[in-house]
Amino acid sequence: MKFIETDGSKKSSGHYSPAVVHNGILYISGQLSIDQLTGNVPQGGIIPETKQALENLYNILKVAGVDKNDVIQCRIYTPNVEYWDTINAVYAEFFGNHKPARAIVPTTDLHHNCLVEIEAIAAVK
Repeated sequence: MKFIETDGSKKSSGHYSPAVVHNGILYISGQLSIDQLTGNVPQGGIIPETKQALENLYNILKVAGVDKNDVIQCRIYTPNVEYWDTINAVYAEFFGNHKPARAIVPTTDLHHNCLVEIEAIAAVK
């Protein structure tokens, strides 16, 4: 196994790895909508929060040497299913023509009162 860290993830006190590569697959832990440089949740609601979570995901992909087109599956958690359409629109803009398998899961409150958390699985070339 190879463990992936980013500059932002090294600040986390949680007992987990941001991502692990095993047998050609990259497993990315849930990425909250927290700016990893400032430690803050972006202001403005679900759109900037979804963009931030996807940016955090993208940063891990880059460190691991893979592209967003290598993403096989995503799971998106949100405390309100009413955000589904907005999350879907931001997600579609991020991935473009690439359509990984996906679930959007309504939950109770997320850590730090975030409105979105995204985990993913990607192929490593």
